[in-house]
Amino acid sequence: MDSINNNDQNYVKWFRNAAPYINAHRGKTVVLMFGGEAVLHPNFANIIHDIALLRSLGVKLVLVHGARPQIEERMEQRNITRHIENNIRVTDAETLVAVKDATGSLRLHIEALLTMGLVNSPMHGSRIRVSTGNFVIAKPIGVRDGIDYKYTGSVRRIDAVGIHTQLDYGSIVVLSPIGYSSTGEVFNLALEDVATKTALALKADKLITFTQEDGLIDESGELIRSCSVRRVKTLLDDKDCHVRQLLLRAIIQSGENGVERCHCVSYQSDSALLQELFTRDGAGTLIAKDHAEEVCTASIDDVGGILELIAPLEEEGILVKRSRELLEVEIDRFTVLKKEDVIIACAALYPYPEAGSGEIACVAIHPDYRNGNRGERLMNALEVKAFEQDLSSLFVLTTVSGHWFREQGFIESSMEDLPEGKKQLYNFQRKSKVYIKHI
Repeated sequence: MDSINNNDQNYVKWFRNAAPYINAHRGKTVVLMFGGEAVLHPNFANIIHDIALLRSLGVKLVLVHGARPQIEERMEQRNITRHIENNIRVTDAETLVAVKDATGSLRLHIEALLTMGLVNSPMHGSRIRVSTGNFVIAKPIGVRDGIDYKYTGSVRRIDAVGIHTQLDYGSIVVLSPIGYSSTGEVFNLALEDVATKTALALKADKLITFTQEDGLIDESGELIRSCSVRRVKTLLDDKDCHVRQLLLRAIIQSGENGVERCHCVSYQSDSALLQELFTRDGAGTLIAKDHAEEVCTASIDDVGGILELIAPLEEEGILVKRSRELLEVEIDRFTVLKKEDVIIACAALYPYPEAGSGEIACVAIHPDYRNGNRGERLMNALEVKAFEQDLSSLFVLTTVSGHWFREQGFIESSMEDLPEGKKQLYNFQRKSKVYIKHI
């Protein structure tokens, strides 16, 4: 038998690992938002190829593009004076001509890229149908603080039925930052307004935003891998970048009004979009909708609540007994799920850095709250912590919950696969089974 080289093996492994994500995204509605800067970037053709791939995998796609730099270019060519008030463009009749020219040309360019099907290119055989139209109904901003914004408008409503019809036909819907009024007028709209209102009207499963950076960047300049909408609000303090604020507000508005997941990825990266959707670690920032139940690291004030939660499981012998003193010492290892400040679930992570591994322990969920996805949320939070500590695997010892851990991606293993430090502490009387998961 011919030997398979490492590249082929890595590809097969990646493809297998991607399969659950492919199944999860099939049939879902995703709104992608990108500015005119992204279209100008040399990597945009690769993004289009990846968009085509997503469509071939059964994802329903709506593309909302901006055109700010293209509009500026048209205005310079026509010697039209730029008029900005309160960070909003005043669109007079001359400016509106430049807006129509820029957005129309840009939309045609995107349609052409989506239609491209050269042999030996990623788009070969894709047969993508693109749909555009008067799906965005607009209204004028009007006069504010004595300033008439003329043909600058905002979204009045989105024709969700019309867009869903096109998506059901298998088309990719492309929306430009312009809208139409019932009186036949055309209005210049903000990209972020169109994208947000579209995601909400369609009840989209995801909003994906493209930015120059790798994703959302925190105050220290580091990439935020995942966070809540609540965390995004803290980033609004940066008053220096209006465009960045618009992007953040689009994410916040979407997350607070029903969009379960928002993603922020770089338009400069060749693989960011696919990595974000089809790998565990992603490439940018994942923003999850805030839940009434909060996942957080435990504090000393949570000791009593954790003891109360785990006591029945200790009595049954499902969990190893922990004293209050021990729990107080180890409290920073615990992650808890709270509802109105009451602890309804908990789990702990004990790292073994010399082995690049971590132990999941003391997993407990209140009986009244075991029907949701709370266990999965705890596991996701612990995996993020493990990743931050450069751990490559997690293990758990359990006597009764092995089936549940297998559902979470753990594989039954042997005691010999445990870190040396844990082997020495193994309790042979409990006969716990060992489950390991690589992350």
